[in-house]
Amino acid sequence: MKIRITQAMPEGAVLHDRPWPAEGAEIDDLPTAVAAHLVSSGVAEEVTEETRPRGRKGKAAESDE
Repeated sequence: MKIRITQAMPEGAVLHDRPWPAEGAEIDDLPTAVAAHLVSSGVAEEVTEETRPRGRKGKAAESDE
């Protein structure tokens, strides 16, 4: 499960034995249960084809009109 971090944490915070990633960082090497917990807790969102890449669909749609 690939996720994107949506919440920054204080310096020194850890995620699965490593420093907490920056807001907006995408992670795909966490166990599924850990990733699902972060998503359900609201500190991350699942990255799917619909959520990737951010902003490109809107710009292309505007230029086609």
